[in-house]
Amino acid sequence: QLQLVESGGGSVQAGGSLSLSCAASGRTFSDYAMGWFRQAPGKERGFVASISRAGGSPGYSNSVKDRFILSRDNADNTMYLQMDSLNPKDTAVYYCAARRAYYLASSSASDYHYWGQGTQVTVSS
Repeated sequence: QLQLVESGGGSVQAGGSLSLSCAASGRTFSDYAMGWFRQAPGKERGFVASISRAGGSPGYSNSVKDRFILSRDNADNTMYLQMDSLNPKDTAVYYCAARRAYYLASSSASDYHYWGQGTQVTVSS
């Protein structure tokens, strides 16, 4: 069983930055395409970014493109999300997720099999 634990959430003012981490354990991390999703109160869980098993060519939602950078370190079993130029619309619980082993990265939450517990990001104006 692959286990995922997010960290790095918190509160920041608009225009600020935060860095999220997702630590994986229990399986070979490099076997899994990964993604970040977020869910604001009263809204559905939405796609933020995804990354392939090897870490090349991450994909981003239009709302975060050019502000967020997704990366992974397979030797360290960790995925990172650097978030810059944050605005109040970025306020949500952020979840990291993994597809089943060897599946390709996806922007659909329903394609992901493993989920972390989430970390809160709050951006004030």
